[in-house]
Amino acid sequence: MRLHISLEDELVEELDKRVGARRRSEYIAATLRKALDDERRWEDIESGLGALADGEHEWDADPAAWVHEQRFADPRRVG
Repeated sequence: MRLHISLEDELVEELDKRVGARRRSEYIAATLRKALDDERRWEDIESGLGALADGEHEWDADPAAWVHEQRFADPRRVG
């Protein structure tokens, strides 16, 4: 789909220096995909905030022991 956008001259100049005029669309699409993915991830993180009340985490009693258990729970782990 074609889309008309306006960008500052300096921004287009830097874009062209980095990727070339013939790869603008490809670069902008990849950058936009990454930005949208980041936004979705933040939305997921924010939606999970407060899902567990204090004291409901597996690690609340002894965080160091919980980490140790996680590290050695997989018998395939080496070291």
